[in-house]
Parts: sequence; structure tokens; C-alpha cells
Amino acid sequence: MKRPVIIAIDGPGASGKGTLARRLAAHFGYAYLDTGAMYRAVALQLLRGGADPSDPAAALDAALNLDTALLNDPELRTDPVGDAASRIAAYEDVRQALMVFQRGFATNPPENAAGAVLDGRDIGTVICPEAPVKLFVTASQAARAHRRYLELAARGEAADEAAVLAELQVRDTRDQTRSAAPLRPAPDAHRLDTTNMAIDDAFAAALAVIAAKLTPPGSPV
Repeated sequence: MKRPVIIAIDGPGASGKGTLARRLAAHFGYAYLDTGAMYRAVALQLLRGGADPSDPAAALDAALNLDTALLNDPELRTDPVGDAASRIAAYEDVRQALMVFQRGFATNPPENAAGAVLDGRDIGTVICPEAPVKLFVTASQAARAHRRYLELAARGEAADEAAVLAELQVRDTRDQTRSAAPLRPAPDAHRLDTTNMAIDDAFAAALAVIAAKLTPPGSPV
């Protein structure tokens, strides 16, 4: 049986990686997993239970007993949940607990899909280092903060763009300096800077990278 194609997409928050990953999955008919949503779901479960996200034991218990229905909860995208998820993601035990599911999804996509697209912060470096296609999607902090601000405004949430930028900077530092699977591009990842890109441009650039990676040498493109 042919092994499923794995497309690993990493990058910081509000870089556009989630939008790009979902569009690529739909284009190829692959299964899609937002691994960041899993950490957000753990965070949401903790917060709703009155537990402290800074408590590693409580975080591990939530990860081991995760209610997967929370993966579709609209509250996942709120800033308090995102901040808690960033702290939880630094716990090695939590990452190990969720890693089993993530790797299984990639190697055995649901509904016998021919491939899987996973996005997060350590897909190409830790979860699926064997993935034939790795993208590291990024953008300037100012551009990402503006996008996040627009998202919040579209949802009717009060937000200050300067405050959003400050929170994003703190989260970036935490993600990049944590000891467990810090955010960084895999050595063989293609870096895609979306600062000045519309989604259609980013999608076209990603398709070109994927075609180059998956086309055997000497084959017609």
C-alpha cells in the first residue's frame, strides 16, 4: 500500500499557516490537522475546570483526558486560551501525550486519505521529520499583529493593536526559547514569508514548492 504524503507546515501565530494548510488539504483531498488546536483544547479544558495552566500536572491530566469535542469550540481562538496554550505547549509530558495522536494521524490519515497536512510549531522538526514537504510560514510581527487584530475585530471583540503586538511578542519568545520542541524551521524546510502576500499568492507559492518536492528527478513537470 502506498504511503500517505505528509505535508508539514510550521510557523508562528497569525503567519497564515492555518489558512494555507486548510486550503492545501482541500486542494489535494488530504486530511487536515491543526495541532495547535489540540493545545488550545487542553488549555480550554483546564480553564473551564478552574485549573491553573501553569500547573504541569494539571496540564498533563487534561491532555491525557482531552475531550476532542473541544477541538471545534469557538472559544479556542480567544487570546486567553491562546496564551494558556502557549504555556502548556512548553511541558514535555503534554507534548508527548499529544504526539502519539498527531503521528498516527499523519501516517494513517482518517478516511483512507492519500495524504495529510499538519500545521503547528514542531511538525517538521519533531512530529514528522520524515515528511517529504516541509514549509515554514512566517511574517513580520507587525503584519501578524495586524492580522490578529482584524480577526478579533471581525468577531466583535474589543482589541488594541499595540497590545496584540505585545502579546504576540511574548508568545513568540516563549515558543522559540522553550526547551521542549522550540519553534524553528527544520533544516530542509522551505521558508515562506507571507508579510506582503495575499492568501492566493501564498497558496500558489506553496503549490510550486510541493510540486518541486514531490516530482521525481527527470520527470516532466
